Amino acid sequence: MLKIGCHLSVSKGFYAMGKEAVSIDANTIQFFTRNPRGGSAKPIDEEDVKKFQELAKEHGINNLLAHAPYTLNACAATENIRTFAKNTMEDDLKRMEYFPESMYNFHPGSHVGQGVEQGTDYIVQMLNEIIKPEQTTRVLLETMAGKGSEIGRNFQEIKNIMDRVIVKEHIGVCLDTCHIFDGGYDIVNRLDEVIEEFDKIIGLENLYAIHLNDSMNICGSHKDRHAKIGEGNIGLEAITRIINHPKLRNLPFFLETPNELEGYAKEIKLLREKYKE
Repeated sequence: MLKIGCHLSVSKGFYAMGKEAVSIDANTIQFFTRNPRGGSAKPIDEEDVKKFQELAKEHGINNLLAHAPYTLNACAATENIRTFAKNTMEDDLKRMEYFPESMYNFHPGSHVGQGVEQGTDYIVQMLNEIIKPEQTTRVLLETMAGKGSEIGRNFQEIKNIMDRVIVKEHIGVCLDTCHIFDGGYDIVNRLDEVIEEFDKIIGLENLYAIHLNDSMNICGSHKDRHAKIGEGNIGLEAITRIINHPKLRNLPFFLETPNELEGYAKEIKLLREKYKE
């Protein structure tokens, strides 16, 4: 069965979010742990969590993926910005233990002129401070498009971070199709080669989730502009090959396309029709 979901809001509670997932035939969910622009998180309502967990079990919803706020920058030049990122992510990981064996995704950050090496040092330092052996949540580094001074613009930059994380059993990768396409990996014409390169550098055993997005821009543009499925430069045919690829098909796919709930429902229906059981 295709494991597919989309980005849903938890603002009305986890149970309400779960009901939305059921309504669009999603069997996995991505959500922001707090406002995507940062700030404090709402207190956990344990009764709401319990109702969500019962609903999720009933409808086969699993592989939850939380997303860190976009504003976090673990490798900023300013110390208080790095500290804010660390404290926020550390708090998020504690909260995620209400959902055992889930995943937590974050953008590695931008080195803002310090250079990739210095930026990488800061990211590694933060991860080694917040990832604990006793946690059940897996922290995922997201592949980036390479706009500005982003770190994670290629597979090697992701590997350079992962190699230095001490608690390796709680680290992994989330591959974003729009990001890597915009970053120069031609998944339209060279999908097998891109997968082989990922496996050679990072290892497919470290790939735990895929952000499934089309792209408004051409390959190698380094722009990061998501498009609806089949309406961008990746296209439905290539996306169909991705969800059916033998080395990817069993992973959870998360839509981050520019949609409301009705649009996500249509994309999920379309992709289920394209998936070969």
